[in-house]
Amino acid sequence: MTIAEPQREITLRFLAEPTEVNFGGKVHGGTVMKWIDQAAYTCAVGWSGRYCVTVYVGGIRFYQPIHIGDLVEVQARLIYTGTTSMHIAVDVRSGDPKDRTMRQTTHCIIIFVAVDRDGQPVPVSAWEPQTDEDRALRDYAQKLMSLRKSIDEEMSQYSE
Repeated sequence: MTIAEPQREITLRFLAEPTEVNFGGKVHGGTVMKWIDQAAYTCAVGWSGRYCVTVYVGGIRFYQPIHIGDLVEVQARLIYTGTTSMHIAVDVRSGDPKDRTMRQTTHCIIIFVAVDRDGQPVPVSAWEPQTDEDRALRDYAQKLMSLRKSIDEEMSQYSE
């Protein structure tokens, strides 16, 4: 039996189907969020080798609609690891499969935590940036962590 190396990145590709249409005739935003969660989960499990739970979804940005019949690519890439957490950047692109021109439609960051059978967090392998792009992505994740702390402090006065 061969043990696979941790997988840092995954890309899912498929066609946007008519069953995913919203009232405006485009792919429903909730469907896109489901695709994002599936790709990010697959990436987190590929890195950790464990069941993972979503603990944060942030900064989801819809740039352009996805049309029914478009080729869709959902790319999830690990950009930072904590002790038990994995920060995954997810980019969604779509386009007409006949002309192969893809445009970015959505971006977000999702944080997963690896857990054991009892649902308790377990350590994950550390990821070390290898390239300038990797270092920029790690810095991006760290900057977002700082911003989240400020947002959490602000929101805490309104939550129970």
